[in-house]
Amino acid sequence: DLRFNRIKEIQPGEFRRLKNLNTLLLNNNQIKRIPSGAFEDLENLKYLYLYKNEIQSIDRQAFKGLASLEQLYLHFNQIETLEPESFTHLPKLERLFLHNNRIAHLIPGTFSHLESMKRLRLDSNALHCDCEILWLAELLKTYAESGNAQAAATCEYPRRIQGRSVATITPEELNCERPRITSEPQDVDVTSGNTVYFTCRAEGNPKPEIIWLRNNNELSMKEDSRLNLLDDGTLMIQNTQETDQGIYQCMAKNVAGEVKTQEVTLRYFESPARPSFVIHPQNTEVLVGESVTLECSATGHPQPRITWTKGDRTPLPSDPRITITPSGGLYIQNVKQEDSGEYTCFATNSIDNIHATAYIIVQALPQFTVTPQDKTVIEGQTVDFPCEAQGYPQPVIAWTKGGGQLSVDRRHLVLSSGTLRISRVALHDQGQYECQAVNIIGSQRIVVYLTVQPRVTPVFASVPSDMTVEVGTNVQIPCNAQGEPEPVITWNKDGVQVTESGKFHVSPEGFLTIRDVGTADEGRYECVARNTIGYSSVSMVLSVNVPNVSRNGDPFVQTSIVEAIATVDRAINSTRTHLFDSRPRSPNDLLALFRYPRDPYTVEQARAGEIFERTLQLIQDHVQDGLMVDLNGTSYHYNDLVSPQYLNLIANLSGCTAHRRVNNCSDMCFHQKYRTHDGTCNNLQHPMWGASLTAFERLLKSVYENGFNLPRGIEPKRLSNGYALPMPRLVSTTLIGTETITPDDQYTHMLMQWGQFLDHDLDLTVAALSEARFSDGQHCSSVCTNDPPCFSIMIPPNDPRVRNGARCMFFVRSSPVCGSGMTSLLMNSVYPREQINQLTSYIDASNVYGSSDHEALEIRDLASQRGLLRQGIVQRSGKPLLPFATGPPTECMKDENESPIPCFLAGDQRSNEQLGLTSIHTLWFREHNRIATELLKLNPHWDGDTIYHETRKIVGAEMQHITFSHWLPKIFGEVGMKMLGEYKGYDPSVNSGITNEFATAAFRFGHTLINPFLYRLDENFEPIPQGHLPLHKAFFSPFRIVNEGGIDPLLRGLFGVAGKMRVPSQLLNTELTERLFSMARTVALDLAAMNIQRGRDHGIPPYHDFRVYCNFSSAQTFEDLKNEIKNPEIREKLSRLYGSPLNIDLFPALMVEDLVPGSRLGPTLMCLLSTQFRRIRDGDRLWYENPGVFTPAQLTQIKQTSLARVLCDNGDNITRVQHDVFKVAEFPHGYSSCEEIPKLDLRMWQDCCEGPYTGG
Repeated sequence: DLRFNRIKEIQPGEFRRLKNLNTLLLNNNQIKRIPSGAFEDLENLKYLYLYKNEIQSIDRQAFKGLASLEQLYLHFNQIETLEPESFTHLPKLERLFLHNNRIAHLIPGTFSHLESMKRLRLDSNALHCDCEILWLAELLKTYAESGNAQAAATCEYPRRIQGRSVATITPEELNCERPRITSEPQDVDVTSGNTVYFTCRAEGNPKPEIIWLRNNNELSMKEDSRLNLLDDGTLMIQNTQETDQGIYQCMAKNVAGEVKTQEVTLRYFESPARPSFVIHPQNTEVLVGESVTLECSATGHPQPRITWTKGDRTPLPSDPRITITPSGGLYIQNVKQEDSGEYTCFATNSIDNIHATAYIIVQALPQFTVTPQDKTVIEGQTVDFPCEAQGYPQPVIAWTKGGGQLSVDRRHLVLSSGTLRISRVALHDQGQYECQAVNIIGSQRIVVYLTVQPRVTPVFASVPSDMTVEVGTNVQIPCNAQGEPEPVITWNKDGVQVTESGKFHVSPEGFLTIRDVGTADEGRYECVARNTIGYSSVSMVLSVNVPNVSRNGDPFVQTSIVEAIATVDRAINSTRTHLFDSRPRSPNDLLALFRYPRDPYTVEQARAGEIFERTLQLIQDHVQDGLMVDLNGTSYHYNDLVSPQYLNLIANLSGCTAHRRVNNCSDMCFHQKYRTHDGTCNNLQHPMWGASLTAFERLLKSVYENGFNLPRGIEPKRLSNGYALPMPRLVSTTLIGTETITPDDQYTHMLMQWGQFLDHDLDLTVAALSEARFSDGQHCSSVCTNDPPCFSIMIPPNDPRVRNGARCMFFVRSSPVCGSGMTSLLMNSVYPREQINQLTSYIDASNVYGSSDHEALEIRDLASQRGLLRQGIVQRSGKPLLPFATGPPTECMKDENESPIPCFLAGDQRSNEQLGLTSIHTLWFREHNRIATELLKLNPHWDGDTIYHETRKIVGAEMQHITFSHWLPKIFGEVGMKMLGEYKGYDPSVNSGITNEFATAAFRFGHTLINPFLYRLDENFEPIPQGHLPLHKAFFSPFRIVNEGGIDPLLRGLFGVAGKMRVPSQLLNTELTERLFSMARTVALDLAAMNIQRGRDHGIPPYHDFRVYCNFSSAQTFEDLKNEIKNPEIREKLSRLYGSPLNIDLFPALMVEDLVPGSRLGPTLMCLLSTQFRRIRDGDRLWYENPGVFTPAQLTQIKQTSLARVLCDNGDNITRVQHDVFKVAEFPHGYSSCEEIPKLDLRMWQDCCEGPYTGG
């Protein structure tokens, strides 16, 4: 007991040799410090009292040796700091009192070794509670949670938490921050004796301590003098040696937590070394769907980098299935067949690059790629069961029948593809066949069944025989047949198939009924019975007897002719006055002007047909008044109306007889070389074939309500196949009109424009000359009736147009051909009504030169004698526009607010219809003059006619070549071009005439390709200042060419802009169905409704008949159409509109068929168009490829020609085009300079010697 003395210091070793001392009391003295070793030897001391001294510091080793000490009292001193090691040697210490000192900070870990602690007091000190003290808070919480120890410690600073127990302090209150790494170490390669720096910088609150680990063990800087920890945390290793090799990691820790950097590697090398493989990749076999690893590993210094390529040195595909493992192996999961092949592993460092290869062999179970289907065939036919499989190794295909071997004979063949072919199938071949695909991995099998039907070709049960019948009677011709399967019966008259109409009816058993027989019905009738095995046919000849007796109508002939001439001429003259003596006032006027024949001969011929028809109508009316019978009904017999001798009188007086053309084809010098303007004398045996102003041809017999001239649907209440026909306007709004457009990703708007230009070379129906009723002269649009020539398009009750008070849309019938419909009584008989094609049917550039001598002379520049065409105003570019049409105001001056510029004059009267078309007309008129000028330079001795005809011949050939070699392949695609077939030479038995179905429905598919805008682009393919044009502003607007930049912007807009894609649900844009020829305060026209109405006007049979004509399946339900019209919504709309699939009009059905892949046409449309274009080509004696038309050298030049070249030569200033202007290209990369586009070398047309008729 040394209490209450004045002891000031304790020397080390003061208490030696007091080994058994239990308690030492030193309190209440003046001791200032406790040195190291002060209590040596007191190994059994349990209680040490040092309170109430003046102790300020305690040395690290002060309590060393006190292994048994349990209680240590240091309170009421002046201690400010404590060394953490001071209490490390006190394993049994239970009680430590440090209260009432001046301790402000405690170093982390100061009390962590006191495992026996039961009571710790730190209260009444000057403790700063900052982040540094959090370790103590954690320790006190641990004591509290364990319940074994009590502790007291309170905060003095900061003032806001003065007096708080340290145990309750949280890091958030003190704004403490976990360490975060701001600079990471990097991998390093070393050799012996280097110095390495591993950077590690961290921030946090409090400032983190940096500790380095090697291979997860803490590095001791003390044990190895080569290691130094710099102030910023960087580890410096001097004089590197092999033992330094390993994984290093830096850890930053503070009281708020700790964080580690990424692991980095120190690689030790003796000295730089080239790569060498430790593991070579090995050839590996793997099954499809499994995973595979090609191992590859290399050593070297620096450590080589491993990369992989496919065997041909192409990079590996970027595929999530393919990865490179950390060791360098190539790992592919879910292996596919295409993964098989050679792979190369490259090991590369700065010294060298080495590689090794291995194969992955992907083995796959056989999988069928083509599977056979059950088949039913007729004996004697050949049947193929295709069966193809893939796998690795490639599987072998084996066939068995009923589990046994196939018959070993020449009839059973397994082709190299795996297909089983059985020729001349016999009844005993029926049964089950199995195709097996086998390789070493396994096999797959598939079973099919062959059914063999015995052959039963159709056999006639009743056959027709020749008959002679009285004119005006009804006749039934018997024919029926049996066979297996049951045959279908069709009838042909003189080689053309008969269709169901008011004239003809085929009964279910096959009998043909002909109503109201006339001499036109005389001829050979053939009954054809077809089934899948074959067909049989039998024929008979029908003769008609015309007794010479007077008819009911004879007394009325004279008065009726006079009245007919008067009423028809009155209606025509009022129409002409209305149209030509003032500006057009409505879209109807525009349409009428646009279609009004310009050639006087055409006008006369159409007038004659109308007078003839009107005469008969009047006679009919007179007879009707007397007889009180319904002459409009189908029961009326037209052949009984007038006696034959009176027919000739009507023919003479109406002008029909005068307009029968007599052809003179005697000038063979001319005809062998050149075309006539009107197309006559092309076919020398049939000079009228393909000529202008002749009736359209037909693929199928016409279908009129009464068999002769009344259109289907003219009587709204009349049912067809149980349903009334829908109004064309309703079909248009329900099925055809669209605001939406899908751009064509392949073809430009030029595809549409060439189609329209080409159409205007092939057909133009002669419209009625009158817009007014013949009966009373009232205008067709005001009366909304169907009196000739009116055939108004009625507007349905809930149509948006009704709101504006419109009841109908203007429409007049096409003029009849003299000798058809009513007028056919000329021939002593009724022929169904036919319509007139005003143009030649050949591709002969009649759109440039006209289809009659009259038109051609109007266009030619005869004054100069240089073979040129007339030209109009010359533009700044130095190139001329087309000449203006002379005469009364025209459709082009429809709006006085716009520039008063008349229509242009060209070979086709429709050239002003829209600006895109006008610009193409301009191009080709310039092409004529360009070639003519060139030919005159080469052959100065040629006269103007020779130059004109030679040039015309070249221009026609250019158009034929562009159409068949550049345009049709895009429209037809591969399938259609195969149907068209190769050119085999001229066939004089082919009639090139345009068919009514082509002109009225099929070729109108081009309407679905029209964009609602005409784009106008400058030389940089940017919009011109005046902007693009909505289509309705481009109709009849030649002033825009004169005043708004010429033809180039329009042409660039055609070949520089994508066309409209034909999608079955997006057919005609509303610019055509709602705003056609629109003008203020008038009813705009609807092109789709007009197309449908025109089809009915022309007696075009319904879609179903053409399906049968084209050998497609007959459709009894709308579901039967699903192969050609896949969209169920469209089939549902057709069903709602038409009720029966047998009623659908041809035009809308062709439009909604799905496109044949690679083409722009549906299957039926492709059949109709390929038929027409084949006839146009094969029946043209002057076709450009027909040997002798051009010399071989000239033909080679014509085959160089392209629309791109014509644009370059004849645009105002077109310098860049695509090689193929029908194909979409990116500007500028897809465009070429005009210099690169091949030219036509006209030197091939130079005469070697002068003389008459040497041209060409």
